[in-house]
Parts: sequence; C-alpha cells; structure tokens
Amino acid sequence: MVLVLLATTGWTALRTQHPRPGPRAAAEAAWNRDTAGGRRLPRADAAPEEIRAFFGTLAAEQRRRLADRHPLVVGNLGGAPPSLRYQANRAALRRALVSERARLHDSRLTPLGREQTARRAQRYASLLRPGRQILAFDPTGPGRVAEVFGDLTAARRVSVVVPGVDTEVVTFERSRGPYSAPVGMARALHSAERAAAPGVRTAVIAWADYTAPAGIGMDAAAGRLAARGALGLTALVRALPGTAKVALFCHSYGSVVCGVAARSLPPRVTDIAVAGSPGMRAERVSDLGGHARVWATRDTGDWIEDVPNLELGALGHGVDPVSPGFGARRLSAEGAFGHAGYFVPGTASLENFARVGVGDLAAVRCSGGAHCGTADQGGHER
Repeated sequence: MVLVLLATTGWTALRTQHPRPGPRAAAEAAWNRDTAGGRRLPRADAAPEEIRAFFGTLAAEQRRRLADRHPLVVGNLGGAPPSLRYQANRAALRRALVSERARLHDSRLTPLGREQTARRAQRYASLLRPGRQILAFDPTGPGRVAEVFGDLTAARRVSVVVPGVDTEVVTFERSRGPYSAPVGMARALHSAERAAAPGVRTAVIAWADYTAPAGIGMDAAAGRLAARGALGLTALVRALPGTAKVALFCHSYGSVVCGVAARSLPPRVTDIAVAGSPGMRAERVSDLGGHARVWATRDTGDWIEDVPNLELGALGHGVDPVSPGFGARRLSAEGAFGHAGYFVPGTASLENFARVGVGDLAAVRCSGGAHCGTADQGGHER
C-alpha cells in the first residue's frame, strides 16, 4: 500500500544516493598521519572542544601551514576558527577548480560528463569570488558546501538554512530562481534579519553540507539520508563559536533532517521553523524532544501538500507539521508561491523567519494574520 501511494504521487525511485570515498577521505587519512611541532594532530572526527583547544596552542604561522597542507580537512574541521576554515576552503576550491578545468580536456568524457564538469568548474569559480566565506567544502560525489553571511564569530543570533532534495555543489546557488537555492535563501534571510533588527548582530549559514536525496525518489521518501544529515547538523551547531542562540530554517526534505536532529541539538537552538515539509518523522511536536519552539508554514499552492503523510518502517515522514494535531505554531506564508517561494523577499514567510531568527517573537504573524509569537524575556538580544 505504501509503495502504491508513493508511486501515485510521484515518489518513485530512479536514483539512490550512495556516497563513495573520495578526496575528503584521502585528505583525512593524510591528516591523521601528520604532526605539528612534533605532536600528533587530533583526529579529523575529534570533538569540537578538542579541536578548538588544539588550535589555541598553535602560532598563527602553524595554523596557516596546516590549512595550506590539509585544506580539505581544516576547511571542514568543527572547532577550528572560522577565518581559518575560510582560508582553507579557498585553497581547496582552487585545487578543485584546477582539477575540473583539466578534466574538460579529457577525451574520454561524454558530452553529458563534459557539461557536468564545466558546471562544477563554474560553481567553484563562483565560490572563489572575493568576500565569500565558505565554511565547508567537499568535492566528493555531487559535492557538499556551506557558506556564512555575516560575522559568525561576533554574532549573537545565528540562523541555519537547511535545504532539501537535489542540493549539491552545482545547485548551491542559481541565477534563475535564486531564492530556491541555499545561497539565495540564506542571503535573503540575512538581509531580512538586518532590516527587522538592525541592532542585533546576526549571521546566517547556507548549510548544504549533507548528502541530500537526488530527485523525488525512494531516498526522499525514506529517512536514511536524513539520519546522516542530522548527525552533521548537530555537529555543526555544537561546533559554532561563541554563545549565540541558534534558529534552524528547514525547507522540504531539510525539515526531515531537522526533525531527526531535534532531540540531540544543544539548548542554544531555540527555534526550528519548517517550510514545505513532508514531515519531521514525528507524530507531534512533543515527540521531537529538545526544548526548541517549532514553527511550520506551507503555501496553499505547494505541491508537497499532496504527498501522503505516513510512516511505515523506513518510508514516510509522519504527520504533516502544519496540521493542528502536530502542535507546531503555524506561520503565515502570505505572498509565497509554490514549493520554492518561502524565502522570496516581500513574503510573509521570509518576514516571519527573520523575526524568529532575531528573537522578535511578538512580531511573528501566524496563519490567518494574528500575532502568534511571544517575546523573549527582555526583548531583542543585542
């Protein structure tokens, strides 16, 4: 019955994501064999506290040398200083760009392979533009990346945008329909937060640092990739510098990732907002665990409404988060259009996300136009 429902709503399997070992794995192996000042380096998967303490013992030149020698590790190392990660990822991107441009001359490439290689080269070149702050980068498989808007170290409020299906390096940003891609979503949210509360120091992370489902297939209907993504999302939050409060903005399959992660997130995560969600692998908000407020929104023209909300074994993601029985606070999405329109400037959904992100809950509008939030104690955190 489940497979029939999935098939009749377009949730059929054509592709399945199976990440293979690649440059990142080789880089971590080299890192684990290296030393600095005669000392073994902490393992690449060490806790952020251990990584932070290790880099605190190094001189600036030692840090720089490690970033240059192991860019694919340092650039993805939770607990390393953000500025050092940006530096390392620029080095990793430069190497990846050289590699992709060289591949364009490979006579064995098919026309489709050549087109894909050219698109990756273009994306790497874009990510290398001055001023971009790349917090994570992995060229393995379809590629993973995360970018910061604002000053992550000084921020008092950090928002994380968690995107859904078909998110990879090439689709990380788009010139057509920019607000349907992680970069456009995060950039729009950061601008809206600054407009909503100019005195609040904010940063927004476009987080595409997990393997997302490719298309609306069995991977999108199951929780396997969400479980892996949840581990990465939790690690990201635990490794953030400072004591900033954190809000998650989870779109489509990204809301499944956030739902699975909810129970293990640290208390600094105050809010989880989902848009166009197929479910959070829970029957009600209380099943998510944790202490974060949960918000949900969906445009009336969003096709996700037609996806069956069920859960049987590994398939399906549970109750619709905008249903009254789920218990989330339902945000207004007035002005949004379709499944990819929630972060478009001028929409009520983006305005609401910004208010949640800066902690101005009293100004949040729920479905129907009423104000449904409550102000944080003491108002805005500045």
